[in-house]
Amino acid sequence: MAAQRAYTTHPLVLRRVTVRRVEEVTPRMRRVVLGGEELAAFTRDGIDHPGFTAPGFDDHIKLILAADGDVRAALPAQLPHGIEWTPAEHRLTRDYTPRRVDHRAGELHLDFVVHGEGPAEAWSASAREGDELWFVGPKSSLRLPERLDWILLIGDETALPAIGRFLDERPLDAPAHVLVTVPDEAARQEPVLRDGDTITWVVAEPGDAAALDAAVRALPVPAGEGYVWAAAESRALLPVRRYLQRERKLPKDRLNITGYWHREEAAAAEAPDTADAAAQGPAEIPSPLPWLVARAALRLGVVDAVADAPGLSADALAARLGVSGTGIGVLLPLLAAYDVVVGADGGAGLRLGPAGEELLDDHEREEYTGHEAELLLALTHLAPAVRDGTSPWRLAAGATLHDTVTHDADRYAELVEECEQLVFLLTGLTADPLWADVGTCLLTGPGSASVVAALDDAGRRPRLRIAEESVPAEVLRGHLTAPDRIDWTAGPADVAVAAKALAHRTDEEAVALLTRLAEWTGTAVLVEASRPDGLSPHAAEAALHAYTATGSPLRDSAALAALAGRSGWSVDRTIALGWGTEATVLRRA
Repeated sequence: MAAQRAYTTHPLVLRRVTVRRVEEVTPRMRRVVLGGEELAAFTRDGIDHPGFTAPGFDDHIKLILAADGDVRAALPAQLPHGIEWTPAEHRLTRDYTPRRVDHRAGELHLDFVVHGEGPAEAWSASAREGDELWFVGPKSSLRLPERLDWILLIGDETALPAIGRFLDERPLDAPAHVLVTVPDEAARQEPVLRDGDTITWVVAEPGDAAALDAAVRALPVPAGEGYVWAAAESRALLPVRRYLQRERKLPKDRLNITGYWHREEAAAAEAPDTADAAAQGPAEIPSPLPWLVARAALRLGVVDAVADAPGLSADALAARLGVSGTGIGVLLPLLAAYDVVVGADGGAGLRLGPAGEELLDDHEREEYTGHEAELLLALTHLAPAVRDGTSPWRLAAGATLHDTVTHDADRYAELVEECEQLVFLLTGLTADPLWADVGTCLLTGPGSASVVAALDDAGRRPRLRIAEESVPAEVLRGHLTAPDRIDWTAGPADVAVAAKALAHRTDEEAVALLTRLAEWTGTAVLVEASRPDGLSPHAAEAALHAYTATGSPLRDSAALAALAGRSGWSVDRTIALGWGTEATVLRRA
């Protein structure tokens, strides 16, 4: 049986609240108390929405602001069961943790660091009674493991709302050991402590990684089963993550580290004005060399080796990795130039630089070694693929992406993990009336595990069967909480759900799948991204990624209807799920 999911999902609702009062918690922390009818269940534009809920101590809501002051134009579209982030040029969003949710008073408390920077802090500085604020969320709440002997809460002053809420509400009956870095003594608060709790205050500049790392290392190690939660400036947490994972050997399910903010480094020089820029000519296209060098360092094991044994010489590193000393000698100066390592010129030996520390994070390294990285490398075949009318992946790999992933468990597992976010979007599908008479549901695609979780969350209990080849089926089995309840053979069903099953298939492969589904059911649902997510900074790249994978751009409603028609289906209707994703309901023609 796979591990229990580490979070609980919530409906995504756009809410309007107004300022009731503003309080000064400390000279460095301002509390804005918000209220309004939309914290309770309400109806807008004919859609009923549940009351606001944020049960987790570190839940976060997304505040919606606008650089030009026109917040209404920046609001997302509310769907019956979700949010669609439509494009908005001046939209600004910031995530904040509720310090307190008082349902009896109908109030939501948000704490803002006074001497911080950014649009949310600026809004709080000018907030007056009656001012409005729009927000979305939370989309999920963290589930802490049961039967812990202790919990360690680490953070800077931006984490104080979450830490304070934990100590107030005690979601876990275990001693809490708290470590907080603050820029001065005036930022200290008086949290509610119990017998057995400890709290350590450390005065350090915001984002001081060395001070935070030293303070964490100085803490005693409690006995028994524990859990560590940490939130601070993203780069300051990198050495903490390395210490806890690599030296303390904490398993991933006992660790939650989140970068709450990101310190922007000061520019080396001011940007030139328009006239100077024009005189200098067009902007230079970035070189792919740093990306390729970082990828090589990860694939060879350089980053991990230097992290595990700092102080290695170049020759010792080559020997440890079993690679050519000449090759390492060529690579190290470039890694030093890109801040992946320091000490490449001899001296005290090699250590990780700031970029190398970031590459220890699993999410960061996926950009260089994961599925998206392989798609990026396939773009070296973009020109001939466009010329030949095929996908860059097929030219690069000698096979379609579907053929590749169905024979490679690691690659298919990456697709399944990418689909984990689907569980936040599927409420619109599981609430649809089509489930009223469904006794058996056939699933296919890497998003199948998310569909099962969403059906469970909605209280839907159809008999489940999965139609997949052996390797994908085994991967999916490892991502389900109760795989034995599922029939792992394809067969007749009242409805089939293909969850991201077309995203790695060419048009011909998609038609073949849809034709096969028609042999088992008269109703099918395609869950696919049909347009870029308007909140993503990489929205413009979505069509290119899809084309690289399949030879087709993101398939919109018309493209899916054409594929359905070729395989004996007609489109019955489309259910908007949010974030550019739709569920297209097909009926056999």
